[in-house]
Amino acid sequence: QVQLVESGGGLVQAGGSLRLSCVTSGRTVRSYDMGWFRQAPGKEREFVAAVTWRTWSGADTYYADSVKGRFTISREDAKNTMYLQMNSLKPEDTAVYYCAAGVAIRAGVVGTYRYWGQGTQVTVSS
Repeated sequence: QVQLVESGGGLVQAGGSLRLSCVTSGRTVRSYDMGWFRQAPGKEREFVAAVTWRTWSGADTYYADSVKGRFTISREDAKNTMYLQMNSLKPEDTAVYYCAAGVAIRAGVVGTYRYWGQGTQVTVSS
């Protein structure tokens, strides 16, 4: 079993930055792919970013078009932690952000992630 706990959410003005963290516990997640999703009120959960497990050639990253160039996903397996650095935030980024983990995931597909955190609220004011 893998437990995921997000933190770092909050209220920020448009143009500001936040860094979300996702700490994992339980079974090692070094061989798991991981991702961030978000869900705004009345909307479906949507893909934000994903990072594969780190092989000898490094990890691959994937981003939704809406966040490319503004958000950066990274992982620090020695600390069992994944991050999402969010810059140039916009009001439309307001949502609950969830971290997720799985094996052989399809980056943007919710159903391919096995483990989920409880979410952290991000609110961007205009």
